Amino acid sequence: MNKLHDFSERFVRRYPNFGLPGLMRYIVIAQAVVYVLTVFSNATAVSFLAFRWQSILRGEIWRLATFVLMPGYASFRDALWLALFLYLYYMIGTTLEREWGTAKFNLYYLSGVALTVLVGVISGLIAGDAQIVGTSYVNLSMFFAYAMLYPDVQFLLFLIIPVKVKWLAWLDAAFFGFSILSAALSLNLAGALLPLIAILNFFVFFWPDITDWLIYRRQRAKHQTSPKTIRFRTAAREQKRKEARQGYRHKCEICGRTDADSPALQFRYCSRCSGYHCFCEEHIFNHEHFQ
Repeated sequence: MNKLHDFSERFVRRYPNFGLPGLMRYIVIAQAVVYVLTVFSNATAVSFLAFRWQSILRGEIWRLATFVLMPGYASFRDALWLALFLYLYYMIGTTLEREWGTAKFNLYYLSGVALTVLVGVISGLIAGDAQIVGTSYVNLSMFFAYAMLYPDVQFLLFLIIPVKVKWLAWLDAAFFGFSILSAALSLNLAGALLPLIAILNFFVFFWPDITDWLIYRRQRAKHQTSPKTIRFRTAAREQKRKEARQGYRHKCEICGRTDADSPALQFRYCSRCSGYHCFCEEHIFNHEHFQ
């Protein structure tokens, strides 16, 4: 995975002018036009755009690319959902292009499309035929990229509930997982592979960020479960309860003197001891550490 990520970074540096500026704008406009044609004519009027393996074998090579232009909606009742998703894809796509540059964003999107075509070809060779309409999983994978870059941006869920993008990304991941599982159970090869390759494409571009996050989480869990870690909030609450019971705040582990009977004495807590141990100023540097 690291090699694929490094290859993508080298490609972007070597070909900074790669790609079409404003790619997502053109895709969104094209999908809106195809949707209008579908609604006001019929689905068969634009069916020549879809990826279909048997038709490609008969020479309809354009289907390898034109399936990207299909929105995946064919009913007038879906107009509101389509408008919402097209706006979302346009906003996310233009934001990613502004953050990454045209070359990297085009490579991200087009590599997802290329992997989708590869899934179609493999499914066609195995099952004898395969059909793909649109790039919904590639578009949804852009949301993962957006959430990695801007995790704390808030979206209005149902136009009233503010939700951070990182939580919506987990919902997106749950949808991907459900799609993969349901397709696998129904023996739908293409349906299981399409979300997988979209996730794979995301992993390639964000692999260093993902591994750094996993290392951080592992180290944090190790630190929290370490016996040497002092949990200050828990210790502070326990300390207050002890003070109320015993009538003093600090007590030396060696000589037993307390701040109640020796108010002029200073007390310290040893950072090298395992746990929460107090010592007076005479024994803080002269004691056997608790392990």
